Amino acid sequence: MWKFPLYEINKPINWDALEAKFSWLHDMRGVPQDPIWHAEGDVFVHTKMVVESLIAMPAYQQLDEQEQHVLFAAALLHDVEKRSTTSREVIDGVERIVSPKHAKKGEYTVRTLCYQELEVPFKVREQIAKLVRLHGLPLWAIEKEDPRKAVIEASLVVNTRLLAMLTWADVVGRICEDQQDLLLRVDLFEELCKEHGCFGQSYPFKSDYGRYLYLNKSDIAPDYEPYEDLEYTVYVMCALPGTGKDTYVDRNLDMPVLSLDDIRRANKIDPSDKKAQGCVIQDGKEQAKVYLRIKTPFVFNATNLTVDRRGKWISLFTEYRARVKIIYLEVPYKKLLAQNHNRPHKVPENVVERMIRSLEIPGPKEAHEVVYLVR
Repeated sequence: MWKFPLYEINKPINWDALEAKFSWLHDMRGVPQDPIWHAEGDVFVHTKMVVESLIAMPAYQQLDEQEQHVLFAAALLHDVEKRSTTSREVIDGVERIVSPKHAKKGEYTVRTLCYQELEVPFKVREQIAKLVRLHGLPLWAIEKEDPRKAVIEASLVVNTRLLAMLTWADVVGRICEDQQDLLLRVDLFEELCKEHGCFGQSYPFKSDYGRYLYLNKSDIAPDYEPYEDLEYTVYVMCALPGTGKDTYVDRNLDMPVLSLDDIRRANKIDPSDKKAQGCVIQDGKEQAKVYLRIKTPFVFNATNLTVDRRGKWISLFTEYRARVKIIYLEVPYKKLLAQNHNRPHKVPENVVERMIRSLEIPGPKEAHEVVYLVR
């Protein structure tokens, strides 16, 4: 079981020790917040209040030990990137303090921190990262264009019960005039999740195909059970350099392979040459269409580290009625660096570090099936 460093359940929190150990926690000191929504003070003060409110909850004390450590970490890190996103902005003639997209940026920071420094197991790490990313959802779910879809989609990547608890603590751990209204919103989020069978559990779709269609179309009901008429599969690899992606493909997928790296090497194109990447992409798409037109299963082998990059290829594959299966590979950070150093085509370490910071783990909306192979 993974434990957050320096935190022992049912014992007083040593804030001095935590701040001394983690520079990102110290960085929260002095980061201002708008007094209308956070009259308690800076981000550090707010974070302490949130954590203390969380661990005092009877519901928190009833969680198992691993869940308590997950929630503690998420509460401590939920506003970690207010340090980089906070600014002053004039809204309706009044200067306000804002922190746009701090939750999104916080997800990347949490994932990187947990992977490189804290060595958090994959499933635990992703729960913490998604709690940070979605900690504002319970306050705004009822205002979404499709509240049902918002909570169902969230339930596929995070425990919505833990999410509600985190948001409750986030509200109680502040001083603001609309606190009771915000707490009501958390209650409504819980009821919305319960109504649609996804409170504390993933929504139980009847099939992967039904899930994919529901998340990507506006006219599909969540309980729809479609006839699957997809005749062949495209396997989309996703992994950081040095993970062993090529070795996995060679050993486990006996079929044609479309590799962007192979195209670059065949044309002697440097991966850092951004102008030439358009030619690589175009060649790759033309090769893909050869397989797609005759409905031949194949492997699309590239790093595919972001939703946007994967999506551009996946949309092509699905246009040709292919079933898409993403295979995500991961190895521990130290092993990754060692394997990258020893591979024939080494990627510069600073480039690997940049890739880690921008990594987006494939999610259930992206493909008909997503497999996580973590070693």
